[in-house]
Amino acid sequence: MSKFLKGTMILLIAGFITRVLGFINRIVIARFIGDDGVGLYMMVYPTMILVVTITQLGLPVAISKNVAEAEAAGNLRKVKSILIVSLSTTLGLTVIFTPALFLLAPYLSQTLFTDERTLLPLLAITPIIPIIAVSSVLRGYFQGRQNMKPAAISQVIEQIVRIALIATLTKAFLPLGVEYAAAGAMLASVLGELASLFYLLASFKWKKKFHLRKKFFQYVHNGKNTFQELMTIALPTTGSRMIGSIAWFIEPIVVAHSLSLAGLTAINATKQYGVLTGFALPLLMLPSFFTQSLSTSLVPAISEAKANNQLKLIEHLLQQALKFTFMTGGLAIVVLYVLAEPLMTVMYGSTRGTSFIQLMAPFFILNYYQGPLQATLQALNFARAAMINSFIGAAVKTALIFILASRPEFGIFGVAIALIVGFVLVTILHFATILKTISFSIIVKDYIKMLLVILLTAYLGSLLVKTITFPSILIQIISITSIICIFYIILLFLFRLMNKKDLAKIPWIGPFFS
Repeated sequence: MSKFLKGTMILLIAGFITRVLGFINRIVIARFIGDDGVGLYMMVYPTMILVVTITQLGLPVAISKNVAEAEAAGNLRKVKSILIVSLSTTLGLTVIFTPALFLLAPYLSQTLFTDERTLLPLLAITPIIPIIAVSSVLRGYFQGRQNMKPAAISQVIEQIVRIALIATLTKAFLPLGVEYAAAGAMLASVLGELASLFYLLASFKWKKKFHLRKKFFQYVHNGKNTFQELMTIALPTTGSRMIGSIAWFIEPIVVAHSLSLAGLTAINATKQYGVLTGFALPLLMLPSFFTQSLSTSLVPAISEAKANNQLKLIEHLLQQALKFTFMTGGLAIVVLYVLAEPLMTVMYGSTRGTSFIQLMAPFFILNYYQGPLQATLQALNFARAAMINSFIGAAVKTALIFILASRPEFGIFGVAIALIVGFVLVTILHFATILKTISFSIIVKDYIKMLLVILLTAYLGSLLVKTITFPSILIQIISITSIICIFYIILLFLFRLMNKKDLAKIPWIGPFFS
């Protein structure tokens, strides 16, 4: 069993559990504070992500890649240097940017977000920045060693603690106002991340191969070469993530001002943005735990193959990742499109957001592709190209948001259309860059077959929704999803897109098919 497949499966299982727990978290928030509270939460969240991106400086990917290469060479001294230099860098940046966010919070809430109720959630989320900064370094270290368990388990712990606290805190603060309840939700996130960090620290102490504190400052002082090597990967990676984070930070600001031009009040704009980004988008992003797990495993696996000049292995790994993404993503978009309304009703007690899902779902297969493609570019030292692609996509998306959302006939749907155009464009650019970078064969026949499988399954699902009455919505979702999944898998075998050999490669269940 390869480290790549085993690591991917560990992350897939943890990713699935984390996503399910994350949805429970979203449902609890929506039920307790409504779309107005979710809107406040989602207006503030991108600001936190931007500051975290700055403090991380793209180091998690660089750590993963460089640790993998140092491990392959058996150089433990280098691994220690990478870890110490990375921790020193992120903690130094955290000392600067955490107080900065705290001081800028009043300006952000009143002037940029045009809704002063966002102030308390902004202040509540600020302590999470140093916690995530340290956690991300440790996750990068474990992933570089292709030990995915600590990172995977820490994510599950974070979600469990968050869910355990979120209902209590939002309910306790809600009588004071919806902004206090949103701040309570943010505080639950901080405590969840803190629990996750404690687990990562314990795992590192238990499994470490060296003493981190021994000669710590000597490693910092002599870490110039290590720092430069990390920055070679980290800065272009940061550039790519920074562009995405800045675009996401600007997004609620542009949306608020654009919807104001379309005639909406600040409160209504916050509510509509909450429905799109707090209800619809998380549901569409749920299947991305597949691609995130693949992406995390791809970076060290492809980096190791590149270090050993195994070009055919690089293509094989990418082909595997894209095939798996298309198969899982295709099934996901069918289920989401067909069952959009019942899913929204069960999860949020409202059908608001259904139209967003049905508009965006058919295009989201390309969004799922983006992770593995970007991970491949980073592993091959083409992070700069990925950054340029991300910048183009972000610029086009932001411009379209303003152009479309400010027109009353589009409104919030203009934001949804702009998001689609943005991620489709970035995926196409990433794919084009990879075709120029490595020898890669596109098996057109298989992609045509996959599209046929998706269309046939979607037709069956739509037919079931229209013709069969179920005793409850939950039974409808479970029954139709089960039928769709079985039909989809049968078609994959009939069209020879999957066979017993593919199943035999899957860790733990593979022996049953070998």
